[in-house]
Amino acid sequence: MSIEIKVPVLPESVADASIATWHVQPGDSVSRDQVLVDIETDKVVLEVPAPEDGVISEIKHEEGDTVLGEQVIALFKAGAAPGAEVSKQEAEAKIDATADVAEVAGEGNDALSPSVRRLIAEHNLDAATITGTGVGGRISKEDVEAFLKSKPAAAPVAQAEAPAVELSGRTDKRVPMTRLRKRIAERLLEAKNSTAMLTTFNEVNMQPIMVLRKQYQDIFEKRHGIRLGFMSFYVKAVVEALKRYPQVNASLDGDDMVYHNYFDISIAVSTPRGLVTPVLRDADKLSVAEIEKGIKELAIKGRDGKLTVEELTGGNFTITNGGVFGSLMSTPIINPPQSAILGMHAIKDRPMAVDGKVEILPMMYLALSYDHRVIDGKESVGFLVTIKELLEDPTRLLLDI
Repeated sequence: MSIEIKVPVLPESVADASIATWHVQPGDSVSRDQVLVDIETDKVVLEVPAPEDGVISEIKHEEGDTVLGEQVIALFKAGAAPGAEVSKQEAEAKIDATADVAEVAGEGNDALSPSVRRLIAEHNLDAATITGTGVGGRISKEDVEAFLKSKPAAAPVAQAEAPAVELSGRTDKRVPMTRLRKRIAERLLEAKNSTAMLTTFNEVNMQPIMVLRKQYQDIFEKRHGIRLGFMSFYVKAVVEALKRYPQVNASLDGDDMVYHNYFDISIAVSTPRGLVTPVLRDADKLSVAEIEKGIKELAIKGRDGKLTVEELTGGNFTITNGGVFGSLMSTPIINPPQSAILGMHAIKDRPMAVDGKVEILPMMYLALSYDHRVIDGKESVGFLVTIKELLEDPTRLLLDI
């Protein structure tokens, strides 16, 4: 029985998608729920699994092609035995493949899929040394990955033995932008061009929180099963400040100001595909442990490309922590349609004047970028000072003062 493999139904806000990676090739046998292809949208990567055991009989759209929701991208032969769709000549070629891999791999680049050619080129490999397990001895992406795992030192050695002229050559590498990267670029330009963005700065003494973490770290982790980080304190402080300055929690919709009575905080997460901002919903109702677990879960999903459209949609205010990469100061860009974003930075020991004396304290710069059309300078400075005071005296968060 032949089954059509279709693009999943796309969210309303997503017009089309791209074929990111085919994990199988025509003639490959697959098992039920095995991932066949990754479909990349502006926001998330969708995985298309095999409906049941069978064989891929035809691929209609290659990697990089633009596709629409529910469009047929491949044909699938359900219940077929491995190689049932293979002709007699192809079967004979597959039998002889192991004995003469060099001949099969040397048929030219046309025998390799784009993803396989790219992977081989990136690791400076010789296709003739890789055993193909596909139809007619064709080399698949999995074959290359298995080869790399079995010979981890192969790539460095090949590079070291390469002629000096190849290492010193002036070359360019052109790589198309992913759909997510394009969307990020569009939103950044939109934020710069459509908002009256301004950034105000302050600094905070992180010593009280660092002492608190050191004192309760082990007990906290033993009880809740997760480490006590800084982000939970940042989120708690932001939520409390948003309650006191509702303008910062508002957004502009045409000529209307929309004030939100809930606190959905977007957390900027760096992933291999680009920067995403999944949303921690109803952060005001979460405990410190729940915030830490929620952020960790979102970060893992972002790294693995498992974030859903719902997890990336909404959010009233964004927190971005460039300090984890060593950033000392920055001017973060607003995440539309939000009106403000808070940038946290690296904690550095600096000499500070305390009661007429110089002390070395762990200091961190805060940066609040905001839309001046929605938020006045008084509110923005007051909001940032509130966060500073709450972080420098975490007891305020418990006493609501």
